[in-house]
Amino acid sequence: MTSAAKRERILVVDDAPDTLEVIQRNLTANGYRVFTALGVAEAIRILDSTPVDLVITDLKMPKVSGLDLVRHIRENLRDTEVMMITGYPTVEGAVTAVKTGSQEYLTKPFTDEELLSAVKRTLDVLKARRDVQNASDKPPSPFCGLIGESKIMRDVFQVIGKAASARATVLISGESGTGKELAARAIHYSGPWASAPFVPVNCGGIPENLLESELFGHVKGAFTGASESRAGFFQVADGGTIFLDEVSNTGIPMQAKLLRVLQDGEIHMVGSARPREVDVRILAATNKNLHTLVKNELFREDLFFRLNVITISIPPLREREDDVFLLASHFARKFADEMGRTAPRLSDDVLRALRNYHWPGNVRELQNLIQRLVVMTEANVIEVPELPSAMRFSAAREAGLDRTLAEVEAEHIRNVLASTDGNKVRAAKILGIDRKTLREKLKTFVTKLT
Repeated sequence: MTSAAKRERILVVDDAPDTLEVIQRNLTANGYRVFTALGVAEAIRILDSTPVDLVITDLKMPKVSGLDLVRHIRENLRDTEVMMITGYPTVEGAVTAVKTGSQEYLTKPFTDEELLSAVKRTLDVLKARRDVQNASDKPPSPFCGLIGESKIMRDVFQVIGKAASARATVLISGESGTGKELAARAIHYSGPWASAPFVPVNCGGIPENLLESELFGHVKGAFTGASESRAGFFQVADGGTIFLDEVSNTGIPMQAKLLRVLQDGEIHMVGSARPREVDVRILAATNKNLHTLVKNELFREDLFFRLNVITISIPPLREREDDVFLLASHFARKFADEMGRTAPRLSDDVLRALRNYHWPGNVRELQNLIQRLVVMTEANVIEVPELPSAMRFSAAREAGLDRTLAEVEAEHIRNVLASTDGNKVRAAKILGIDRKTLREKLKTFVTKLT
């Protein structure tokens, strides 16, 4: 059962009392607050005095039809959604209902599940529009650059706030693009050491043979080309914070040196026999599972425990559904301001696409998408055709999901052979198999390839 705390207000309009009773009982049992009306005139009186989130109306009713009620709502109530139900389904009626402004069109008889699913879809559209409107009317207050109002992000902010006041080592985990460096900056700049240096280091972007010199510095003559002594990142961060991004990419020898820094607060410059003390708080981040790496002996267990004093897990964007529209509006304003123009509005269909997308690239992917849309779209409203193909419905992509694996494989081999003009050597190389295997496969589904 849906939580009663939700309590969206739904008005059901139908000239059949039995239908009203069934729908009201079903929706009330699922946590909605339900009003009923036996006709359009009564419905309008309720709408004039009571805020309603969703109107579910019958199409054919005496005197005034449901279509007239839909038009009334669309032209007078901007914050109310509409669903239409009918016992006389026609293609023309469905088209007219959608054109008039109904989000959903259900035909009687419908099941409880069909009703509840349609109600949820319609209210999701309304919520998305409200989220975007609220974000436009009142820009979010970033938490040291991080934006989010979902519960899962509020929990993250709470942990960041506690970590900021201590010098404890923090391990930040999360998928690529979730904002791990922003979290590290939030820890540093919201704490008492905000005026001290913050030094980010991408451990995965520095070759292993250079990483030690980059982190700890080197003395003159330490190696070929070391014409002068140079401080490393740890010396630069002395008194402040060093952020070791993708720490899981460091090799075992470097991990041993990092462990020594954590244990003793000392570093050895390359080529120097004397240690140097440093007062540095270490924040580390990874997009890999360090538990698994430790188990596979790819990451030192003692270093893991030293780093893992305070743990902050940044959730992927797909788990922050309530923040997608907030972030989209923020990025739209940001990039539109940079171009000196008004931020374009996202259509309801675009909002639905954003909600349903999986976001493998997380917040970074959303930011890049919105930037591209703002730059490339001249219209005031962004519509679905302007979205990347992966976010749009494709009949070609959706078709054939009932095919067997052998049928899919046969089609792929046929396409690869066509792309190589029938050259089996090149086709086998593209497919990652040898020519003998390709010949056998061709024999197996020769009927599909001719």
